[in-house]
Amino acid sequence: MDGEKKISSAVINRLPRYYRYLGDLLESDITRISSKELSEKMNITASQIRQDLNNFGGFGQQGYGYNVEYLYNEIKKILGLDRVYNLIVVGGGNIGQALVNYTSFEKRGFVITAVFDVNPRLIGMSIRGIEIYDVDTMEEYVKNNSVDVAILTLPRSQASKIATDLAEWGVKGIWNFSHVDLDLPKEVVVENVHLTDSLMTLLYKINEVNNESEA
Repeated sequence: MDGEKKISSAVINRLPRYYRYLGDLLESDITRISSKELSEKMNITASQIRQDLNNFGGFGQQGYGYNVEYLYNEIKKILGLDRVYNLIVVGGGNIGQALVNYTSFEKRGFVITAVFDVNPRLIGMSIRGIEIYDVDTMEEYVKNNSVDVAILTLPRSQASKIATDLAEWGVKGIWNFSHVDLDLPKEVVVENVHLTDSLMTLLYKINEVNNESEA
């Protein structure tokens, strides 16, 4: 891949879908697939698939298509999934506990090592063997352990300060479930997950379909 080439966010957002579908194909013992066949499964045009993959070298062979295992492993490298990432969760409430209980993270190399909270009723508890610590001990933990990503599942009133502290302590990735946009240094990558925004988008689309059917 050309190191100077800027990959669009739309292409980047499709890479996990390619990875997921190719994984399903591997589990079904499918060894090769054409862009046309892949497009039918993913509901993306064959030309779009070729354009996306050409950003990273193409990977296909004319008259053969794509070697599923090879393409799966190449996208795995592109996504950085060929290593293990250590994660912490800040906020041990319902969302935080649900994420810790989601065992598929570990299958992808995402290992949650600790949970932090301010609630004394939660501190000292374990979720699937992962302990909930007092948030006051988080600075020491982060500075003495490898933490690649912090998952924020705490109230918006606390999220900005916590995120700023984590950035100062050296955490480079924030997966933010708190309903607030974070203002952090550019070297800290933030991925916002606004659950209510997603739900509102769904509801808009439902109403759009209903309006079309009534027209």
